[in-house]
Amino acid sequence: MDNRKYMLWLPVVAALFLILGLWLGRALDGRHPDSEARQKLNEVFDIIESRYVDPVDFDSLVELTIPELLHNLDPHSAYIPVDKRVAASRDLEGSFYGIGIQFQMINDTLYVLEVINGGGADEAGMQPGDRIITVDGENIAGVNAGEEHLFSILRGEKDTHVKLGVKRHNTPGLVNLDIVRAEVPVSPIDASYMLNDTVGYIRLGKFSENTYGEFLTVLGQLRYDGAKNYVIDLRGNGGGYMNPAVLVANEFLDRDKIIVMTKGRNLSDHSVVMSDGMGAFNNERIVVLIDEFTASSSEILTGAIQDNDRGLVIGRRSFGKGLVQSPFELPDSSEFRLTVQRYYTPSGRCIQKDYKAGHNGEYETEIFDRYDRGEIFTADSVKVDSTLIFKTTTGRPVYGGGGIIPDIFVPSDTTGVTSYYIKVANAGLLRKFAYEYADLNRESLNESRDANELLTKLPSDNVLLQSFVNYANNKGGIAPRWYYINISAKLIVNQIKALIARDIVGMDGYFQVVNATDPVVNEALHQLENGGADFPLTDKTTDKDNGQR
Repeated sequence: MDNRKYMLWLPVVAALFLILGLWLGRALDGRHPDSEARQKLNEVFDIIESRYVDPVDFDSLVELTIPELLHNLDPHSAYIPVDKRVAASRDLEGSFYGIGIQFQMINDTLYVLEVINGGGADEAGMQPGDRIITVDGENIAGVNAGEEHLFSILRGEKDTHVKLGVKRHNTPGLVNLDIVRAEVPVSPIDASYMLNDTVGYIRLGKFSENTYGEFLTVLGQLRYDGAKNYVIDLRGNGGGYMNPAVLVANEFLDRDKIIVMTKGRNLSDHSVVMSDGMGAFNNERIVVLIDEFTASSSEILTGAIQDNDRGLVIGRRSFGKGLVQSPFELPDSSEFRLTVQRYYTPSGRCIQKDYKAGHNGEYETEIFDRYDRGEIFTADSVKVDSTLIFKTTTGRPVYGGGGIIPDIFVPSDTTGVTSYYIKVANAGLLRKFAYEYADLNRESLNESRDANELLTKLPSDNVLLQSFVNYANNKGGIAPRWYYINISAKLIVNQIKALIARDIVGMDGYFQVVNATDPVVNEALHQLENGGADFPLTDKTTDKDNGQR
């Protein structure tokens, strides 16, 4: 009988405990320091809903409120609406389904720069230099078709078909191609080739899902080609995922070296990442190139190399992003990326530059401030916080609080930049001229195996320059100003050659031409030839070169 009474009362007791728990939860929430602010916000929404003169679309109101809320935290926490989420993550994807081309819009027409081997466009017979005029019957030439729209109609589900109308040089009418969409790899490697018989060059554009695998592949190929030293170019690399940067750094470090440390609000956000000694390239000398647009994961890699005295860093002070974001998906599939950690280089420095919550405009224009105060052009103008001095493994001083300062400073090269050059460059005339020249001479130029062979087939510098000046005058309406043209002659001709090389032999060819006169790359070669990158680096190693801080 007692057992039956117990069983009858059990649900009631459970319900009482549940109610008590709910009451305690609300009571405790009432004591939360932020509870009044949250109640205030809810009350504002309630009053708007019940009293505002017109009906209110609360979805739109929330879409406006969330970005403003995150804006007042830090410069890198951000809200991504549903319709922008795919585009926001596209750049860091390892692959997508599409037709397999690289393109550029010139004169409001889609020009094919490169056809990816084995892709759908390659199988259908598309060629570099083709102009895509129609997509599934829709005209996309001369109608100001936006890039997002072009992505949406060229990409699609695997094995689906897309019909293109293509204009090809010396072919009347449109060439009709039926292309099957397939997986297209997105390469994070902008270029890789041999600078000389023993130095391999890698231009790493971003840290995406497939960065580590592709980086290893090109390292191996360069080693096969004879590389014993490597130049890793991180200029313009704005970062991406942290893990690929850690894995790349691990390839160059001995066992039990700190790669990066993170600290957050919670203990679970604290971590120390160590090298495992399994890297295959920990005996080669390396030089890392950076500039003011080198940020985030790129700075993690740079900091790991510099603080462990593993390689030489050359260029200009990096961006200074030391905050780590994590994505949080909301019920409607929108997303916000919240700063949850700060990262620290092996010496213990945080290289996040100063910011004021809610004043992101000042943060975003800080790069331009560097130009204004001359930091881009002289080492003496580089901003250094003398209160934040740290030591590398061999005791070399490095600085925190605003980017990574290179071991050797190389100023921005403005040789040849004149008002004439700025006008023709801003008008896109260098690119247009190079493309049209390549298109007119494609049959003979396509026989070139690399940039060096291609350059032998181009006319003399004087002929190329005169042709361009006439083109700029006739097609762009920019009159010749020979005083400035002569000053800019080498820069103009070199840019044209590089753009033609990109069209004919790809991005490797472009960087082969550009890097031949790049003072930062040339400084890297000089240091490798003269022992400046011998590791472990010491004060004695780096002090022998001017520009070292």
